[in-house]
Amino acid sequence: MLYSRIEGEGKPLVIIHGFLGMSDNWKSFGSLYAAEGFQVHLLDLRNHGRSFHSEDFNYAVMADDLLEYCQSHNLRDIALIGHSMGGKVAMLFATTHPELVEKLIVADIGPKYYAPHHQDILAGLNAVDFAAKPSRNEVEETLYPFIPDFGTRQFLMKNLYWVEPGQLAFRFNLPVFNAKIETIGEKLPEENRFDKPTMFIRGGNSKYILDADLPEIQKQFPNFTLATIPNVGHWLHAENPKAFFEETISFLK
Repeated sequence: MLYSRIEGEGKPLVIIHGFLGMSDNWKSFGSLYAAEGFQVHLLDLRNHGRSFHSEDFNYAVMADDLLEYCQSHNLRDIALIGHSMGGKVAMLFATTHPELVEKLIVADIGPKYYAPHHQDILAGLNAVDFAAKPSRNEVEETLYPFIPDFGTRQFLMKNLYWVEPGQLAFRFNLPVFNAKIETIGEKLPEENRFDKPTMFIRGGNSKYILDADLPEIQKQFPNFTLATIPNVGHWLHAENPKAFFEETISFLK
């Protein structure tokens, strides 16, 4: 069963993080949505955060994990938010189990295929030698040449934890990501459709959802609206949390 953080009472709202993320990344949003009358479920996907590790890693099994989670928590008519890879999971789940989803929010990802583009990040993560028992600072120094962007490094560093005194490790399942990186970019099956209210929300500086992608999105999500947050990139919810919350809560309400 997937690990989750649950906050608030009311209408169920399930939030799914992106690749190399975890539920902790959405903690402050959990409190904001809970204050608006939602019971918020922040999930850790398989091979991420505090959830289980598995050799099986693809969108079908991640959508099945979400189905099992909803069934075990008796969740129906959910609102569903997914960012990046989590948005792909959310799209697949909504199109295969529309009876369980009332509203869908997809953050800065489309249903199309994306070529692998995490090579530098994976190279940096693989360069960390935990056998040498590095400190947190030493891990960051190792990552820096591969990942010069401070925000991205800090995001990845949140995955560090102490296995035991003096021994750090990453929470995510790096060996499986190395082997299955092609999986992350796979497209949503073309025949899949979700007819209920859907919001695609993108960063104005991001290239993940282009205007040219909108006709394809329309085919699979005919009841969709598009929101753009100006002057932010792919991590739109982290770069401008106020605008992200305002756009999403008005759609959810």
